[in-house]
Amino acid sequence: MEEKESMQNPETTDTMGGMDINTDENAAGTSHLNEPVIEENLLDKLEAEVREQKDKYLRLMAEFDNFRRRTAKERQEFMQTAGKEVIVALLDVLDDCDRAEKQLTGTDDIAKQKEGIQLVFNKLRSTLQSKGVKAMESINTDFDVEKHEAITEVPAPTPDLQGKVIDEVVKGYYLNDKIVRFAKVVVGK
Repeated sequence: MEEKESMQNPETTDTMGGMDINTDENAAGTSHLNEPVIEENLLDKLEAEVREQKDKYLRLMAEFDNFRRRTAKERQEFMQTAGKEVIVALLDVLDDCDRAEKQLTGTDDIAKQKEGIQLVFNKLRSTLQSKGVKAMESINTDFDVEKHEAITEVPAPTPDLQGKVIDEVVKGYYLNDKIVRFAKVVVGK
C-alpha cells in the first residue's frame, strides 16, 4: 500500500527513516525543504541582533566608565581649587595687614594706628561677607541648640533673660545661610 502512495505522488520520498519530505513546496505534504532554510535565516537574524545588542551594551559600558572617570577627575580638581576664590580675595586683606604693620612701626600716633587697623578689619569683614559669610546674632536671643553651643549657665540678671543668650564667647557664622560654626555662648538660667 505504501508503494501505491509513493507511486501516486512522485515528489514525496521516504529518505529519512519514514519522514515525509516534500521537495515541491507547492505540492501537499507535511514538510518542505525550504522550512529549514527559514529557520536558519531566523537563527542568523537572531544571532545578528544579539551581536548588535552586545555591541551597544559594551559601548554604553565604556561610555559610562569614561563618564565616571571624567567626573571623578573634575571632582578632585574642584576640591583642590574650591577655596581659591576666597584665598585670592583674602590676599588683598593680607597685603593691607602688611602695610598696617609697617605703619605701626613707623608712627607713634595711636589714633592713626587705630584707624588703619579698623580699616583692615572692615575690609576683612566686607570681603568675607561678599563670599557669603555672615555673623550670627546671638546675644539676647533664645538659646537654640541648633545654632548655639552652651559653654556655661549663669543666673539671669533679670527674669526676661532666663533661657536666653547673655554673652557670646565665640561668635557663630553662616556661609550662604548654612551654619559653618556654632556660637559658643553663656545662657541665663
